[in-house]
Amino acid sequence: MQWTLVVPVKALARAKSRLSDTADDGLRPGLALAFAQDTVAAALACPAVADVAVVTDDARAGRELAALGAGVVADEPGGGLNAALAHGAAVVRAARPESPVAALNADLPALRPGELARVLAAATQFPRAFLPDAAGIGTTLLTVAPGQELAPAFGADSRARHRASGAVELRLDAVDSVRQDVDTGGDLRSALALGVGPRTAAVAARLLIAGQ
Repeated sequence: MQWTLVVPVKALARAKSRLSDTADDGLRPGLALAFAQDTVAAALACPAVADVAVVTDDARAGRELAALGAGVVADEPGGGLNAALAHGAAVVRAARPESPVAALNADLPALRPGELARVLAAATQFPRAFLPDAAGIGTTLLTVAPGQELAPAFGADSRARHRASGAVELRLDAVDSVRQDVDTGGDLRSALALGVGPRTAAVAARLLIAGQ
């Protein structure tokens, strides 16, 4: 069973504001793009993934991620993250109604295809399932079987909200790369320790040089 992943990408100029103590306004959009590029590249390399649909209205992000092989869906609702994910899921469902769908964060720069495959394999046992983030508060992946509604509840305390919605929490060891999203400087250091993709590594090197 191969999955279709829906990856939301915020306008780069507004992305990752909580990294302001680590990256200035000039570097932060490039860092956010690098996160998304490494996330999408790793997802497309996963044998369990058939395709990736990026939901974005950012022209640069759409162009760069399409070059990696992702499809691009316009963020037509303009109603925030969960509306974008619901819209993206509806679009991909119209094209591939028999495919399971998963919403995946765009800020997983250490993502490893094999670990993602393990998580998706575990998720096939449930109508809806989710993986909590490394902090244990948020969510990095929400999955749904064919014929089921995605019903995303990302945002503050999304782990609790997804659990309350009836989604099954996936409890897996050794899938750190799928759980390590990046919102803060501490998160970035944790991702770098795991080993990030080449685009994030290049921008992070610029951060280190700028900080010297």
